[in-house]
Amino acid sequence: MVTQGELEREIAEGGRPDRPVRRLLRGIRRSIERRPVLRRVYRIGVGVVGGAITVGGLLLVPLPGPGWLVVLLGLAILGTEFAWARRLAAFTKRQLARFWAWWQARRAERRATPAA
Repeated sequence: MVTQGELEREIAEGGRPDRPVRRLLRGIRRSIERRPVLRRVYRIGVGVVGGAITVGGLLLVPLPGPGWLVVLLGLAILGTEFAWARRLAAFTKRQLARFWAWWQARRAERRATPAA
């Protein structure tokens, strides 16, 4: 089982700005930013793709499977271009973390209570 600390270290390692993929993506992003028409097309594309994935994830939430994960993926895609999506993704992650902590505490409490 992966611990929380190991997971955070791996995420931090992948997000280092000196990684080759990150440098490549920054270069692509700079070339998009220099062209206003391409920038608009890019933002529209990000909005359509991110919105479609987010809506698809919301449709999956009541079903068994990774519904919330797909919603967060869609918000992460939207968050690359839109500040409101970054804020909404952060809020959603916080709320899901609170819910998950409550759920785990509830399960532990039920296991500790002997059945009558």
